[in-house]
Amino acid sequence: MAYFADYADSYASTEYNGAAMHAAMSAKDEQRHLVAYAPLVKRIARQLNSQVSGAMGREDMEQIGLMGLLEALRRYGAPDSGFASYASLRVRGAILDELRRQDWRPRAVRQDSHKMRDAVRALTRKLGREPGDKEAAEALGITQDEWRQFLLDDVAEELLSFDDVLQESSERSTERASHAPGPEEQYMVRRSLEQALSALNEREQRVIQMIYEFELSYKEIAAVLDLSDARVCQLNKSALAKMKAALAQA
Repeated sequence: MAYFADYADSYASTEYNGAAMHAAMSAKDEQRHLVAYAPLVKRIARQLNSQVSGAMGREDMEQIGLMGLLEALRRYGAPDSGFASYASLRVRGAILDELRRQDWRPRAVRQDSHKMRDAVRALTRKLGREPGDKEAAEALGITQDEWRQFLLDDVAEELLSFDDVLQESSERSTERASHAPGPEEQYMVRRSLEQALSALNEREQRVIQMIYEFELSYKEIAAVLDLSDARVCQLNKSALAKMKAALAQA
């Protein structure tokens, strides 16, 4: 959990206190830093590509991510020890913004997804607990592979990310301040994030950590936790929803 507190600190201090543009770097320096941080872009593109089930090609994600990296360099200035965290936010945000802009899911698919989601909610109420993969598939009259694909698509539809949660926390802090956040506001961002993480159970915390700290794909996390890819998607989605709710109450 300490990692995410540091992540929030870096976000608050850099995004707001460092909002003024730094002296422009030469094109040669920009190119050198882009090459140096290209592996970070590739890791984020690989992770997001596994989460949105081929909605956008990985190479396209990497191109958009590189644009986000370039923007990060121009806003931040010469990279230091805190740049990687800042750049990760910018790169991930650029890719997610493009996915949202494309509104890639066909209307018929979205409508089917809503119907299936309603049916799963009804089954959950009937059972008094969350149904297992086999129970849900049988109730919906589909195969378990189709059920897992539905879960992947359902998570991808919302495209909720840890960065969205962090952004909300930071915005709440700045709304209470009439100026760029100082140490007190940064501390509040950090505390809010810690409280939001504490609302998660142990498995949800591990999933969040493996996705956003270690940047593992759903398949890699599934192998570590002995779960299906779809179940990892569910845990990520439920964890982020809990964090948003906790921040809303803070």
